[in-house]
Amino acid sequence: MMTRSEERRDPRRPVSIWRSQDLVDGRPAQALTMILRTVGCRWNRCTMCGYAGEGAPASAEDLIVQFESAMEKCSPEVTVVKIYTSGSFLDSEEMPAAARIEILRRLENAGIKKLIIETRPEYVNPGAVEECLSHLQTEFAMGLESANDLKREHLIRKGFLFQDFVLASEMVHGLGGGVKAYLLLKPPFLTEGQALRDAISSARTARPYADIISLNLCNVQRNTMVERMWERGEYRPPWLWSALEVIKNSPGPIICDPVGAGTRRGPHNCGQCDAALAEAIRKHDLTQDTRPFDDLHCQCKEAWQKLMELEEQSFGTPLC
Repeated sequence: MMTRSEERRDPRRPVSIWRSQDLVDGRPAQALTMILRTVGCRWNRCTMCGYAGEGAPASAEDLIVQFESAMEKCSPEVTVVKIYTSGSFLDSEEMPAAARIEILRRLENAGIKKLIIETRPEYVNPGAVEECLSHLQTEFAMGLESANDLKREHLIRKGFLFQDFVLASEMVHGLGGGVKAYLLLKPPFLTEGQALRDAISSARTARPYADIISLNLCNVQRNTMVERMWERGEYRPPWLWSALEVIKNSPGPIICDPVGAGTRRGPHNCGQCDAALAEAIRKHDLTQDTRPFDDLHCQCKEAWQKLMELEEQSFGTPLC
């Protein structure tokens, strides 16, 4: 029997699989999400990302076995499949071409209508994009994080420019694919107010190049620079009130999965209202209606507002 540590390194076992209802092309749809265990992101330098710890060298055969295991949870009502690798689906060193082609073929034969994959922009090229689109409608999700090059490079260390994202997006759109842009709320070293404003500005800047914006609320992942800062009391995950403000003030469609909401390592408010706000954010994903946000109230909202005022008066020093 495998230990938990051995399971995490088993190249024939996916990291996670789940079913959900997601907003797809403006309408709710049944989706199957799978995180396949690969060798991991080749870049692996981002300050907040600890996904490399879940990786394991996986051959093309191993990845097909993982895919088969995940597809056991599929059913006729599922029209969308999301395949994540904690890196780039289009990187042949992470996802061997033989596995990628076989997975695409099987999804097409299974009658899946849409595939959503993640990739860094440097792996977006005509051949890779056309390979996906020749089998089924595909949305290419890219972790832009911020439209500000200085913040993306020095606070997050993404290793590419906004223009790289633009060029990759234009290539995908030119070939008939869709684009999702991931934005990060509260990278390290930003105050709550700075992070909120950057996310809104980034959403507005990225919107012409993305069919949908996905707001990721930074959480404290293990073995990251963010974790080291958090342990020293130098970082606090974003408030859920901030997420609401970004969603309300960004051009839609915009979605957000508040992973870890209400926990110390995840986005949180006071502990009393976290569940209600997280549920409201999830409901918004399917309706894109922000009006229910106006009915959410808690005494901690004043503390959140006061915190941002004090941070402004402290010359931009984050107050954790």
